[in-house]
Amino acid sequence: MTLAEPLVITLVIFLLTYGLIITETLNRTVVALIGASLILFANVLNQEQAIHAIDFNTIGLLIGMMIIVGITRRTGVFEYTAIKAAKLAKGDPVLILAALSAVTAITSSLLDNVTTVLLIVPVTFSICSELSIDPIPFLISQILASNIGGTATLIGDPPNIMIGSASGLSFLDFAQNLFIPIAATFLITMLILRVIYRKKLTASELARARIMDLPELEAIKDFALLKKSLFVLTLTILGFLLHKVLNFEPATIAIGGATLLLLITKEEPEDIFLTIEWPTLFFFAGLFIIVGALDQVGVIEWVARRSIEATGGVISATTMLILWLSAIASAFIDNIPFVAAMIPLIQKMGQIGGITNLKPLWWALSLGACLGGNGTLIGASANVIVAGLAEKNGVILTYKGFLKIAFPLMILSVIISTVYIFAVYLR
Repeated sequence: MTLAEPLVITLVIFLLTYGLIITETLNRTVVALIGASLILFANVLNQEQAIHAIDFNTIGLLIGMMIIVGITRRTGVFEYTAIKAAKLAKGDPVLILAALSAVTAITSSLLDNVTTVLLIVPVTFSICSELSIDPIPFLISQILASNIGGTATLIGDPPNIMIGSASGLSFLDFAQNLFIPIAATFLITMLILRVIYRKKLTASELARARIMDLPELEAIKDFALLKKSLFVLTLTILGFLLHKVLNFEPATIAIGGATLLLLITKEEPEDIFLTIEWPTLFFFAGLFIIVGALDQVGVIEWVARRSIEATGGVISATTMLILWLSAIASAFIDNIPFVAAMIPLIQKMGQIGGITNLKPLWWALSLGACLGGNGTLIGASANVIVAGLAEKNGVILTYKGFLKIAFPLMILSVIISTVYIFAVYLR
């Protein structure tokens, strides 16, 4: 087999795989595994090389957090928090929208945004029903908040987990470097949403009184389990903050926390393992193998060289290219496969272009890919989940309706990120 043959085969497999993922013709996990299998059957990578291409730090971190969240969600603490936030807002729809959005953003930064919206959105429908108001403003605000909040930390969004694993950046690195642009983006987004929906966010005094009568304590199903879950979750996050000092990978800390929680709660492992999103994990594995093949045949290096030529190797131009390309691309395609392809590209660009400090590029990729997911209804997994939950509740969240509100706000968030990156890293 000549060098050209594996190159052509890999490109065809890559393009077909990504095309099917984007168009959602088949289940994305099945598509990724078919692509990875074809890479192996075509002998582009052997089995050992394919296993080596899979980033088990990313996989392990996801598994650990999925187990911790799977147990914690049984306590009802997330539903309690949402109801309590609504009551603290005194039943005022404007304040409730802000409060639920804040809960969504904070929870998404510490857990993951898909789990967060799965737990918060059903409570949101109950609150909107009590207030007799349109849930659409709340759903859109929570989609935006989940993706914004998930951008803030290492564990908040899968792209950040992948970036952290590849770059060696810690939980503390993400929190310190992304807090300012994320906080600014969240506050400005909420203010604009308040202006857009001000006429819809009104409720009668009777309806507001019904909110104040909601029994939030009844949402807690198991106080003993809640204490154990919060204890382990706190330990795990503390471990993430100190993982460089402890010299442990984030996956080790997450798996350790999950194991400890299984031990002290005596939960049946079979039941908990059913809550793990195995399709997502196999989706990651398939993508890693396909991207590993691209690297093996030299595609990543070729694209890196062309990118360096286009920007002249200037760090500011390269950073902005990554930020805006990531944002626009992630608005229309799943940001996970996009980031999977971009990570080795950035690493090659650093080697070829002699860029010693890659941090601005990593922050640009994180901000672009995570915030870009707010651009359209299919831009991130949380968006699709909320649209599905809405439909089950008889509310239609349309692609066009979401686009009109969310896309301009996404562009604004990237402008904020641009200003921040220039001011902090490129001046």
